[in-house]
Amino acid sequence: MPSHCYLNGEFVPLDEARISIRTHALHYGTGCFEGIRGYWNDAERQLYVLHLREHFARFHRSARILFIRLPLSADELSEVTVELLRRNGDEHDVYIRPLAYKDGQEIGPRLHDVHDGLAIFAIPLGKYLATDKGIRCCTSTWRRVDDNGIPARAKVTGLYVNSALARTE
Repeated sequence: MPSHCYLNGEFVPLDEARISIRTHALHYGTGCFEGIRGYWNDAERQLYVLHLREHFARFHRSARILFIRLPLSADELSEVTVELLRRNGDEHDVYIRPLAYKDGQEIGPRLHDVHDGLAIFAIPLGKYLATDKGIRCCTSTWRRVDDNGIPARAKVTGLYVNSALARTE
């Protein structure tokens, strides 16, 4: 099980990582994320992360759309992630979740004048879909939000309620 995460500039024990219930992103969906996979190669005893820098370049684009200033470049975020994986000693497939969010405690939907936060954690990667018995699919009654409503080109946390509704349906 992972032991550390990166939270607002430092590595901390994952069990001690906390944000306030008043955090802006919790109330208004003002955050963005990436989903990065890493695959353990048992023969080489090596963890390979898929397109790490490219994911962080997209992460930067999503953050800019939400007026979130990331304190690190894509290369620096990649280095932090490699160090996080090293500290956790992961010897299995992992899912890495960088999350940039509006961390301020203010009430009211806006993006300006709200403090930004950054977290990165990794968890063991299981099967996303259990395909051993086949899968069910359908056309959901829920439609993707138009880019003029919420920027679908960014991985905005609030937008993913649409995906959760569709997947549960």
